[in-house]
Parts: sequence; C-alpha cells; structure tokens
Amino acid sequence: MANITIEPARADRFDDAQHALSGGGDGRGCQCQWWMITNAEWQKTTLEQREGLLRDELDAGPPPAFIAYVDGEAAGWVRVGPRTKQVRLGRTRNFTGASEEPWDDESVWSVSCFVVRKEHRNQGLNAKLLDAAIDYARMNGARVIEAYPLDPDAGKKIPSNELFHGVLSTFEEAGFREVARPKPHLAIVSLDLAS
Repeated sequence: MANITIEPARADRFDDAQHALSGGGDGRGCQCQWWMITNAEWQKTTLEQREGLLRDELDAGPPPAFIAYVDGEAAGWVRVGPRTKQVRLGRTRNFTGASEEPWDDESVWSVSCFVVRKEHRNQGLNAKLLDAAIDYARMNGARVIEAYPLDPDAGKKIPSNELFHGVLSTFEEAGFREVARPKPHLAIVSLDLAS
C-alpha cells in the first residue's frame, strides 16, 4: 500500500510542484497559470514566464495549491483559492452566467485545476487533494467553494488533457451540489462551508 501525503505548495516545494505538473497533460506548459491571467496575457507569455509567475506565487504565499506525494514522490496538484484572484474564471461566460455567487465576493473560493502524473492515476489522489483543498478553504475563512468539473457520463468523449477541471463524481462524493450545467458535459458545483 502506497504512503500518500498531501502538503501545501510552498516556495521550498517548487521543484516538487514542477515534478507534479510535468507528468502528463498540459500542466508543464500551463504552470497552473491558465486561470490566473487573462487570455491576452496568456497569449503573450512563454513557458519560462509562466514558470516565473508560479515561482512568484509560491514565494509570496499563502500556498495557492496542494501537492500530493506518493511514497515521497510529488505525484499530483490541486489549485485552490479565492475565486476573485483567478481572473479568467470571472471572464468565462459558461461560469459567470451560471454561478449562484456574486463574482466580487472574496469569501467564494474555487478549486480550478488538478494534475496527476500518469503513473499515479487511479489511486484516488484527486479525492485526497480535494479534501485538503476543502479543509484549507474552511480554515482560511471561505464561505463557499465552487468548482467546474466535467461529467464523463454526459455522453461526450472528454480528452484527458481537459480533465484538469476535475470529474463531477469526485466533487459529488465530497458533498458538493450541482448548481448549474452550462454545457451537457460541464457542471458548476458548490459546497457551502458556512453550515
């Protein structure tokens, strides 16, 4: 049985973040900056610049993500934080028109990105990462957590590199409720932390 631990993504874990992000999908190229900058900014940045943005985030703190370790190896990643700081979320029509929460409310947090290295998939890491994200949001005053998972059971084949949103069933198992379905395969889910 593998030893799985979940730790905050801090400056001293930058190399581990790079390892977790580089094991398949778009994580290495994205550097978990997709939701953090506008599309115009994204188009102008290089991989090295996005890596620098992530390094700056980890250096400045608080941790914007968690890293999953399997037997000491960085194996997965989840981004969590105030929705207002993830600027592209507020510019995504599928989300802005369907969320129940006001977009300027800093007590609304988002879980927006998962990455799990190929060799560590199917071990339940997304669920463990999500549990850590929920606890972290609760401890830091979040009132609500929102997420935008995909539903592979909706009849559309979803490419694996789009699964960075997470899968609907993982959120449902953690107690999230579906609040909207902007597209047949795309849900908006919410977890009330105030109750």
